Amino acid sequence: MRADRLLSIMMLLQARGRVTAQELAAELEVSVRTIYRDLDALSIAGIPVYAERGPGGGCALLDSYRTTLTGLTQDEMRALFMLSIPAPLVELGVDRELKAALLKLSAALPATRSRVGEQVRQRIHLDPEGWSETREPVPHLRTIQQALWQDRRLSITYQLMFETRAEWIVEPYGLVAKANVWHLVGARRGSIRVYRVSRVLDAGLLDEPCERPADFDLTAFWQDWCAAAAENRPAYPVTVRVSPEFVAWLPHYFGEEIGRARADAEGWLTVTLPFDSLEGARDRILGWGGAVEVLAPIALRRSVADHAAQIVDLYRE
Repeated sequence: MRADRLLSIMMLLQARGRVTAQELAAELEVSVRTIYRDLDALSIAGIPVYAERGPGGGCALLDSYRTTLTGLTQDEMRALFMLSIPAPLVELGVDRELKAALLKLSAALPATRSRVGEQVRQRIHLDPEGWSETREPVPHLRTIQQALWQDRRLSITYQLMFETRAEWIVEPYGLVAKANVWHLVGARRGSIRVYRVSRVLDAGLLDEPCERPADFDLTAFWQDWCAAAAENRPAYPVTVRVSPEFVAWLPHYFGEEIGRARADAEGWLTVTLPFDSLEGARDRILGWGGAVEVLAPIALRRSVADHAAQIVDLYRE
């Protein structure tokens, strides 16, 4: 996590004084280029850090600057100890390091405040897992992570559709865990692509360096990519009549705009709802029983009627 790395750099500089970028990179297991980007980020955040190149140079804080973790307020300490360790960090193997860091923080606090961590843990627990979520196996996640830390190219075997496979050379730019599903962001043949890590059948580090663009921003890229994916998602509009009792539930499923349509004299609402496919629309509408009537498309109306008839036949005495 970048925030942890920035804090580590600040603490290392405060503890050791002048440190070279190479020493910081070795300590934090990142590239020298990453260290310089982090120093820029600290400077922008108002931390008086500077770097001098050449023999006798190095990175340092201004002598007048000092910070102490024991200066944390009560609310700041509670916020830190509320951090639970999500499953993606466990898969990356950094759960022990995060636990150790929190223990060190607790030990550094005055005795009157060191009990805050245990107090918070006993009162607040964050569970990021879904009720029916199935975790995907990612046996090559550590290899991909290693390639990222060392700025090296990857050779991967990737599972495509219909049992076909492909072997590619990828320049890894970053890893993203979305809803506990890992994605690799990397370049292939000059184009930045997104790969699902669970579909990586094999991965190997190459000796060739990864040419990562200096202006590449992983967070910004991911936000743009998700927005484009949402826009390009297949749309299947369905016109329905909704019973008065079910109208109040529409915003829960489709957003506030849906609930603002006007109802007829009987209180039924005629609206067009967005679905991904006929099958997805049919499954959802069947679950709503008689509260929703399909008006169009006619193919969906007939499919809902057919499946409803099959259910009635199955359960008829």
